[in-house]
Amino acid sequence: MKKRRVLITVFAVLVGLVISGVVFMNLMISMAEEGLEKMNNMTLSDVNLSLISDGKYEGSYESFPVKVKLRVTVSNHRITLIELLKHDNGQGKDAEKILDRIIENQTIKVDVISGATYSSKVIQKAVEVALLGSSD
Repeated sequence: MKKRRVLITVFAVLVGLVISGVVFMNLMISMAEEGLEKMNNMTLSDVNLSLISDGKYEGSYESFPVKVKLRVTVSNHRITLIELLKHDNGQGKDAEKILDRIIENQTIKVDVISGATYSSKVIQKAVEVALLGSSD
């Protein structure tokens, strides 16, 4: 009798863990789908650097599963440095190369890094937020 009660308890715990796991996975999938949809519909504003004063500007942006925080340095109305303070990227580490493109072209509207599209877009948006002070 005691053995049967232990087996029922173990079975109940296992069923509870499976149900919890399924609920958690559905939540994660839903968050990922929302994040991907947000990134697919993301637009970038034109940043007129002639209106940006010299200084350092911090910005951040996140769209699950990517999160970026950075600092943009502007000197003589030119972007001279972009420092990544945080980049939770999954497999999008290569997106960090977009920083060089932004500095080289002096615009956030540059081609994304192939294979790291979503991380590239989040980095671009974080630069926009830093320079313009708001997101969407």
